[in-house]
Amino acid sequence: MRVMKYMYAALLLHSAAQKVDEENIKKVLTAVGVKPEEARIKALVAALSEVKIDEALKAAKAAPVAVAAPAAAPAAGKKEEKPVDEKKKEEEALAGLGALFG
Repeated sequence: MRVMKYMYAALLLHSAAQKVDEENIKKVLTAVGVKPEEARIKALVAALSEVKIDEALKAAKAAPVAVAAPAAAPAAGKKEEKPVDEKKKEEEALAGLGALFG
């Protein structure tokens, strides 16, 4: 999950009381050997711009976690669904970040 690297960088900056901005996220990613992608960074910073990270983390700790049941094997007569384009999934994940924390 490539998106998580960007989110972890933002959380690391926040926990270190550093500004969560494009420049700092690039520095963190570069420091750990990740080639930063401008579009992802811009989307993350935009999604987090109105989020109070401390409150979102407290709410996440208080929320119950649902355990997912293992997926059942597909029936013999059923066709398997086509995998969704990974890039599209990542874009949707970035778009949903605001909803996750807001």
